[in-house]
Amino acid sequence: MNWIKDLLFSDSVAHTILIYCIVISTGVILGKIRIYGVSLGIAFVLFAGIALGHFGFSANPQVVDFIREFGLILFVFSIGLQVGPGFFSSFKRGGLILNLLALAIVLIGGSITLILHLVSGVSLPMLTGIMSGAVTNTPGLGAAQQALTQISPNGNVPEISIGYAVAYPFGVLGIIMTMLLIRKTFRINVENELSLFNRYQHPEDRIPEKISILVTNKELSGRTIKDVTSSIDYSFIVSRILHKSNLQVAGPETIIHEGDIILIVAQKRVLPQIISGIGEVSKMDLTALSGKLISRRIFVSNREVFGKKLGSLKLRTKYNINITRIYRSGIEFVASPEIRLQMGDKLTIVGDEDSLKKVTEQLGDSINRLDEPNIIPIFIGILAGVILGSIPIKIPGIIHPVKLGLAGGPLIVAILLSKYGYKFQLVSYTTPSANLMLREIGIVLFLASVGITAGAKFVPAILSGDGFVWMGYGAVITLLPLLLISFLARIYLKRNYLELCGLLAGSMTDPPALAFANSIAATEAPAVAYATVYPLVMFLRIFVAQLLIILFA
Repeated sequence: MNWIKDLLFSDSVAHTILIYCIVISTGVILGKIRIYGVSLGIAFVLFAGIALGHFGFSANPQVVDFIREFGLILFVFSIGLQVGPGFFSSFKRGGLILNLLALAIVLIGGSITLILHLVSGVSLPMLTGIMSGAVTNTPGLGAAQQALTQISPNGNVPEISIGYAVAYPFGVLGIIMTMLLIRKTFRINVENELSLFNRYQHPEDRIPEKISILVTNKELSGRTIKDVTSSIDYSFIVSRILHKSNLQVAGPETIIHEGDIILIVAQKRVLPQIISGIGEVSKMDLTALSGKLISRRIFVSNREVFGKKLGSLKLRTKYNINITRIYRSGIEFVASPEIRLQMGDKLTIVGDEDSLKKVTEQLGDSINRLDEPNIIPIFIGILAGVILGSIPIKIPGIIHPVKLGLAGGPLIVAILLSKYGYKFQLVSYTTPSANLMLREIGIVLFLASVGITAGAKFVPAILSGDGFVWMGYGAVITLLPLLLISFLARIYLKRNYLELCGLLAGSMTDPPALAFANSIAATEAPAVAYATVYPLVMFLRIFVAQLLIILFA
């Protein structure tokens, strides 16, 4: 029976796999249990790891470190790929306010740490470790430890990681509690918040609509479609034209006449102006007419057209078709020659059967090809992210250079790859299910690793005289900044609850809290807010931890 002993208590690969399987499966199962309608979800994997670690189960420390960091990389990289397409537009709309709110959370947390040191007499290095755990920021702990090494002439560096281990679990739980408290206090209806967010992101008046117009403006008679569209101040596409009972695809050089009926596609908000400039709404709906013209949605799955501008492909000229709308990432908008195609785009195209077949051959329209994983771009992106995260950034007055780390670097590269990967022929497209799988695997590996590592020290620290006190200090550092800024953002700035959840998770650089926020509603709102504030917050967390040690320790 020695093999059982080796499996349970050795440092073998089989033992490590066993430990992780038990922790992850137990944590996921227990995380689904709802108490008063609330469940911790995947975050419970952390506590399952702590429990197993407390009872003496451990794995090779180097292996655990590798699994923890690699899991974190997978999680943040998948998040970056998911939110990348909408990140830049979101940053322009509300990124400055979100980052200012995150900055306030970081500075309030640092100030509370310093005040607790002055009031309680607990050493600032230990409180800095507690702060790093309370805000679930491991790089901040590492930066504080490195700063202590620099300023300790005798090499006697205090073990501040114990404070980190004690405060970390409630750090995760405290962020989730804040989300739930805000929801309860303001009686937030998640469905309403989701609707408001979608309306803000994609206003209904900007959704493309199609309408048939009878041409009554005599000044337009005898002019080309190109002249007509350029003479009206609003953007629209003429899809089809009915001239003397002849229904045809409308091209740039197609001439319209008084009495023709044209089918246009434009944003809802500009339809009245376009109609008044052309004529009046027709009683005849051209989309209901039977004939050779058909409308079909075609997927972009051909790598050859990935990243190219729609106008550069000259599809309308070559095949006598019209592209009226593009559906991307849950958003439908009017097609424009300047739009760059992305893998997975769904184009609404009007033309005859033969023309549509030729367009299909060029665009791909292969679901199977979209389902194929793009492994090479993912690992090239991870490599570039690790390199970026390892670059030291020297700040005047700070002993040790600041780094984005193994979370910040991959996150930024993933966002850039999803936006600009076409310039390097790197297709980063992943199906929603594939992205979710990578994300979930990454976060459970990370949480299990943190829990297993902290488990051995957690209970002894709690049972010691200072353990409960340190946990209380950590709870104050976690909750007070989050609650103050949450109430400010909700009451005075009227921020959306789902976006606010992403802000809270991002301000604490906390993947488990983001995973919980993502489970609240089927939307990328929390992830976009998280990615918007994460880079600045990561820098500030490291900077503040070092600053406290250097200036006040």
